[in-house]
This record gives sequence, structure tokens and C-alpha cells, in this order.
Amino acid sequence: MRPVLLLPPLLSLLTTPAPAQQSLQQQIQTIAADAHGKVSVACSLPDTMPSPSPLNCDLNPTAHPPMQSVFKLPLALTILHQLEQGKFMASSSNQSSNRSIDQPIRFLPEDRILPKPYSSLQDKYPNANVDVPLRTLLQLTVSLSDNTAADILLRIAGGPDVVDKYIASLGITGFHLRDGENALHHSVPLQYRNWFEPRSAVQLLRILSDRSPLTPEHTAQLLAWMRPATPTTRLQGDLPAGTIVAHKSGTSDIDNGVAHATNDIGLITLPDGRQLAIAVFVTDSTADTAIREKVIARIARAAYNAAVKNP
Repeated sequence: MRPVLLLPPLLSLLTTPAPAQQSLQQQIQTIAADAHGKVSVACSLPDTMPSPSPLNCDLNPTAHPPMQSVFKLPLALTILHQLEQGKFMASSSNQSSNRSIDQPIRFLPEDRILPKPYSSLQDKYPNANVDVPLRTLLQLTVSLSDNTAADILLRIAGGPDVVDKYIASLGITGFHLRDGENALHHSVPLQYRNWFEPRSAVQLLRILSDRSPLTPEHTAQLLAWMRPATPTTRLQGDLPAGTIVAHKSGTSDIDNGVAHATNDIGLITLPDGRQLAIAVFVTDSTADTAIREKVIARIARAAYNAAVKNP
């Protein structure tokens, strides 16, 4: 009796995902057309990478879109890993202080970006020459996308190559960081040297969510910094009220009517507690800001709806 009872559900599982996947991909492709640019997307549910996922959001998932401030999440992850390894040291000779997330980091005059970019840190200390707690630099970088704080972290990490190598050590090959905010601030073309494949961005989110390389305390803190105090208009824009999203966005300037990068990657908590990892990059778009952000929001909602139907 058992084989007879089990066979139909098994056949159903084997035959039903394909149309559902195709339907979601078609939805995303249709939504993406409104951006009037290049859109690249990937997503996954828990325990589905690298195996094929029942949820297929793929649209140019191995493209190399400029990531802009999305790089600040891998940067923060690298800094926290280094902190746990005791690889950079505070001025104190006390070893426990050296491993503390509240250790002081010197904001040097040469860390300033001029002309001044978006930076509440540089607003507060226009002349620099102050000690800032590492925790504050991390929070400013992840939560507020503070450009000067990010470059300080990049300096103490050891530069872009160090971040590149650490992310690669996690098994992620589609991440490429070459320049910090100061360089990007002075040269528009350089942003295209910093790219993140959507599929690799989702892989990083899955690692952070499912098997974080950090301590539970630091993982929880990083995810808390990624949760906005008020709902945003990108990944979170069309989701049901109260949906928890931990994300990192990235935004370029607009030059001659072209927005080089309007991005958002994040973890969306589903009603059953699972976390949907998703990355949406909108590149070289001629649509206005509201439309670009709405494209990201609609793609996130389409993926959310499909994920809810795939328990």
C-alpha cells in the first residue's frame, strides 16, 4: 500500500515546480522592463544553495552591476571577522580591549573626503583628529551608509584586496571590490570596477542568515543594523505591513539622465519565519527615482508571494 500512496505526491513534486518558476521569472522580467535599464536579480530560500531552488528569481544573475554602497555589508562582515580574530589592534595594550567592538579608532584628517560626501561623521567632526568607537563606525556604515566611516573601516581592514579575499574565503567568487568611497567620489567610471553578481550577493546573505561565520552576538548586531527604523521604498516598499527586512542598499548619482546604480539586497522574513534572500540591481536606468525603486519593490513582492506558496 505504501508505494501506491506515496507515488502521486512524489510525481507532483517533480512535475509542478517548472511552470511556477517560469511564471515568477516572467513576472520579474515584465516588471524589470519599466526600469529602462539593465536589471539583474537573484533570490533563494533556506537550504537551497547551491542546489536548484524551488524559487527561481533569476534575471541576469551573474551580471556585474556596480554595487555602490552595497559593498558596505561585506566590509562590515570583514571587520567583525578581523575583530574576532584579533587581527587589528586598538591603541590599548590590553588584549581584551583589542577585541572589543567599542575600541577607539582614530578618525584621521586624511580620512576626510573632500568635497564632503554624505557623512554624518564628517559633519560632526569636520576637522577629524578624534577617536570614534568601532561600533559607531560600523553602525554608521551599515545603517546610514556613511561614506567617510566606510573608508575608515576600509583603511583599518587593510584595503579592498583584504575584503575581496575574505569574501572569497567564504566560497563567494562573484564579488569584486577595488575602490573606496573617496575614489568613487572623484571618478564616475570607477564605480563599474566594484561589482557584485546578484547570485553571489544572495549567497552571502544565505551564509549570514543560515551559517554565519561570526559569533552569534556579532551576527545579531549586524542584522540589527541592517533593519531600517522606518520602512524603505525598495525591497520593503510593497511588502505586507510589519514585514521584517534586513537590507543594504546602494545608490549612485545621476549623470545626464542616467542612474548608474539603484540597488538593494536583503533578507525578508516570511510569515513562517523563513528568510528569503534577495538581490536586485538596477543599472544604467533612465527611469526616475520613484520608478526605479518601485521596480525593486514589485520584484521583491513577486518573490515574497512565490516564497509564501513554497513552504
